[in-house]
Amino acid sequence: MIGEFFDWLRDVRRRRAWSADLATGRRGEDLAHRFLRKSGFTIVARNYRLASGDAEADIIGIQGDDLVIVEVKTRTSAAFGPPDRAVGEEKRAHLVRVARAYAKKTETSWEHVRFDMVTVILNSPPEIEHYRDAFRPAMRRW
Repeated sequence: MIGEFFDWLRDVRRRRAWSADLATGRRGEDLAHRFLRKSGFTIVARNYRLASGDAEADIIGIQGDDLVIVEVKTRTSAAFGPPDRAVGEEKRAHLVRVARAYAKKTETSWEHVRFDMVTVILNSPPEIEHYRDAFRPAMRRW
């Protein structure tokens, strides 16, 4: 309960300083982070960027033996379709690059890397859905 209050407070502050889209996205990431932790994930990074700055993962977590790269999609309503449809091939390629770099950094074998998606619709209360194994990249040697 207190965590939700602080999430709300952060959201109010962000909306004063950031664009509405950026603040909405970050609010969704806060909700997804809390949801995943309650589901047994250990969160090891948020908004993890490659050194080149051209690819980012919203959340990186560990569940069991798996390193999980999580893309979070947030919408204020479902009027324009489900949020998960907003992840195209280019974004998937970016996530694979981030996963490859992070797995190498942490010496995690590729068999233990998984790609999940969390969608958040900011209704009252927010609707949060977790898609385990949201996609699998083409298998090849990394």
